[in-house]
Amino acid sequence: MDNIDEKILECLKENARQKASVIAEQISLSVSAVIERIHKLEKSGIIRGYTVVLDHKKLGNGLMAYVEVSLEHPKYYENFTARIKAHPGIMSCSYITGDFDFLLKVMTDSSEGLEKIHREIKEIKGVMSTKTYFVLSNIKEEYSV
Repeated sequence: MDNIDEKILECLKENARQKASVIAEQISLSVSAVIERIHKLEKSGIIRGYTVVLDHKKLGNGLMAYVEVSLEHPKYYENFTARIKAHPGIMSCSYITGDFDFLLKVMTDSSEGLEKIHREIKEIKGVMSTKTYFVLSNIKEEYSV
């Protein structure tokens, strides 16, 4: 990956639906070269896919919270992660170091919705403790580095 690939990725981060001709014009490269480089980035796995960024507030899920979760024992890892992966209100789950084992990002419609999700998390076998943080506002949110 070189400087030109980085410029192409910056263009795609701004708008993944940009035409290759627009990107080519922005970085002073031929359209065919841009298309070839994008295909190479996809084939190498640097570009894993394309997605849409949703406005959760407009969709009725304006409440975001982070939940730290600690398990009683590592033997509960597989069951816990399977349940979390299947939960539609949990946007991300990271296995972390420190006092807790996992950090969950939760999106829901209300404090009642968060309470329901929190109860569902606590009911998973092996969950020992949780700590929840309401998000007041997002200062920065990048989707790729």
